[in-house]
Amino acid sequence: MATLTQHEGVTAEYLEISAGTRKKFMMIILAGVLLLVTGLIVAYFNIGAEHAEGAAGAHGAAAGHAGGHHGSPLWLKRLIVSLWHNNVFFTGVSVVGTVFMAIQYVAYAGWSVLIKRVYEALSAWVIPGGVLMVIIFCLGLINNDIFHWTVPGIMEKGSETYDAIIAGKSGFLNMPFYLFRMVLFIAIWAFFTKKLRDLSLAEDLNGGTEYFHKCINVSALFLVLFAVSSSIAAWDWVMSVDVHWFSTMFGWYVFASWWVSGIAATTLCTILLKDAGYLRWVKAGHLHDLGKFMFGFSIFWTYVWFSQFMLIWYANLPEESVYFNQRLGGFNNQYTWLFFFNLIINFAFPFLVLMTRDAKRQMIMLKIVTVAILIGHWFDFYLMIMPATMQENNGFIIEFGVALVFLGSFLLLMTKRLSQASLVPLHHPFLDESLHHTT
Repeated sequence: MATLTQHEGVTAEYLEISAGTRKKFMMIILAGVLLLVTGLIVAYFNIGAEHAEGAAGAHGAAAGHAGGHHGSPLWLKRLIVSLWHNNVFFTGVSVVGTVFMAIQYVAYAGWSVLIKRVYEALSAWVIPGGVLMVIIFCLGLINNDIFHWTVPGIMEKGSETYDAIIAGKSGFLNMPFYLFRMVLFIAIWAFFTKKLRDLSLAEDLNGGTEYFHKCINVSALFLVLFAVSSSIAAWDWVMSVDVHWFSTMFGWYVFASWWVSGIAATTLCTILLKDAGYLRWVKAGHLHDLGKFMFGFSIFWTYVWFSQFMLIWYANLPEESVYFNQRLGGFNNQYTWLFFFNLIINFAFPFLVLMTRDAKRQMIMLKIVTVAILIGHWFDFYLMIMPATMQENNGFIIEFGVALVFLGSFLLLMTKRLSQASLVPLHHPFLDESLHHTT
């Protein structure tokens, strides 16, 4: 059994969230609300002009989708789509906290024990995000603002809206099965997140190695279920927005984006805690390993991105290449700059900055890269979702406002969970290994 006497000088650390810190998070939410309201007002009063400019493009370039001239008014549609975009991003980043923890357990990894509480706290958004997922999906159903396959009659032969290609997918894309999958996946993620957290807290309280071995078994089962559920969730929540289009690599692509964002969030939180005087035993070696994760998986994301793009470009099949045509030159070049910006900020920047060993050990360099990665992959999901839903009627004021509201809420929940247990898991059997970790 690990005890305090085995680790000289190591004591429990508890995060104290000051009133000033809470105020900062509330200010982020307030700034988001103000930006959102401003964006909604601007969109509302410009709705006639946007409608006139966008109708021809929406009819021609995106005939297979519900364009800006159908469904809800543009300002409301942008709000609903933006809520979906942000919740998919933040929920995915959050569940990566549980995935990272599970991987550490099954790998018998000792280096990461001192940052264990950070990725435990990262998963605090899983349950709220799951509830919001169902609510936003149902809001989107009112006027079919997110998914074209939900349009009434689209799978019924003889109806005005009938689409043979979408009808061919009705065995998978039907309301009862879709909602069942959504609820099931969120329930699985939430159950295992809570189970691992409870075992971790029990270990803190009682010591011993039995909790550690239970965590390994729970983690192994979770990783198998997550491997399946995360891929299907990517198809459901993101790929079915472009309902005609498909990619057999898309599950990996979405996971790679979530994963590297989750690692970046863990790294940034660790650095900010150290800046505030916490996590005193986290050394340059721990940051170095987190930096290597970000460096390596930025390359992995790019590998999946390029493999998907290259195969579709080389085959040049209309039903596949339409996805990239819309993002490269489509809708009056609305998304072309973002397409290239996505590659620069998510690959070129972290690759070049983190290439040296020293860069992965310097907190200022890691701060810059983590923020860039989180912003970059938020835009990555923007690029996945907006062209198929908003076409040329996209924007950023509403979207940034919603993002700030989500960010502030996410930080409130994450820091609350961080404050509920010692930042140092004193009874973890591998604590000594983490204390003496060097790279």
